[in-house]
Amino acid sequence: MINVTKTFLPPQSEYGSILTRAWNSGWITNRGELVKELEERLKLRLGVSHVLAMTNGTLPIQIAIKALDLSGEIITTPFSYVATSSSIVWEDCTPIFVDIDPEHLTIDETKIEAAITSDTSAILATHVYGNPCHVEAIHTIAQKHELKVIYDAAHCFEVQFGGKSLFEYGDLSSCSFHATKLFHTGEGGALFTQSEELYNLLFSYHNFGHEGPEKIKHLGINAKMSELQAAMGLAVLPYMDEIISARKKIVETYQKGLGDLNLKFQKIRAGTRWNYSYFPVIFDSEAQLIKVQSALNVADIFPRRYFYPSLNTLPYVMPSSCPVAESIAERVTCLPLYHNLDIGDVQRIISIIKESL
Repeated sequence: MINVTKTFLPPQSEYGSILTRAWNSGWITNRGELVKELEERLKLRLGVSHVLAMTNGTLPIQIAIKALDLSGEIITTPFSYVATSSSIVWEDCTPIFVDIDPEHLTIDETKIEAAITSDTSAILATHVYGNPCHVEAIHTIAQKHELKVIYDAAHCFEVQFGGKSLFEYGDLSSCSFHATKLFHTGEGGALFTQSEELYNLLFSYHNFGHEGPEKIKHLGINAKMSELQAAMGLAVLPYMDEIISARKKIVETYQKGLGDLNLKFQKIRAGTRWNYSYFPVIFDSEAQLIKVQSALNVADIFPRRYFYPSLNTLPYVMPSSCPVAESIAERVTCLPLYHNLDIGDVQRIISIIKESL
């Protein structure tokens, strides 16, 4: 069976060796030495100002909304994983959907200003499949209208734009360290910010609102990463260059093998050092997608319709029209892509797609 992705697992002995440190200290959670070491190593590797590791990739978005004291309307994208929109609703704000750029698949920055009202407090945009939003344009709009900017950068580990980490744009960026992601801690995530003041506030929010061991400063939640998760991250981190290199080779094989078909690939924004996190293919129609997907499934190959459905069609949001996102969501699927996917299997996937079309 070939699934859309496969978790990279470091040698068990290496993970166990790091875990031994937690066993020896008897400190399993509440920010032990492994969590702190992981954060420091991420800062060095990624070149970021402040990173706060958390227990999953959704809580960071919710905490970002809370920490920025957002209310009313938040402009966002309909083309993302459901956590982007559900976090807005969960925090009692209203998602206002702006359609996407049909080439980059990120929020269409030219349509943002028309959606701004007196109730707008922020822009929450997603860097799609690791492809950056038009961060300069969004920054200009946010400055003009005094809005906060949060980036859902779940797919963006190791992505650089303009020569620096993509996590350094906006007021806050979140990342997922879920087991299906490029870099993972089994389950986990993080928040990134350039502001030390904001970092200190985020730290308190992710630890029940504590200010020191005995004082509760304000409302908070428990989003702390455990030592068991951090150990996995520390074991995976040394393999990142190898993982990205292997994925790059697979992506290039797909591009070459499928390039002569009437299929559309995502356009990576100029100035980006991409991480090869996903390989989406956009078909002419949903019927064509289903036909190809069925043929792959018969061969025990399972791509994923990701992202689907378009989030503006969710049952708990205000209905709105986003024709580009709705069309893309119906026609896009992500092909299998992981570190040890055999090139022979990639060629077989290509052949099945060609035969189906």
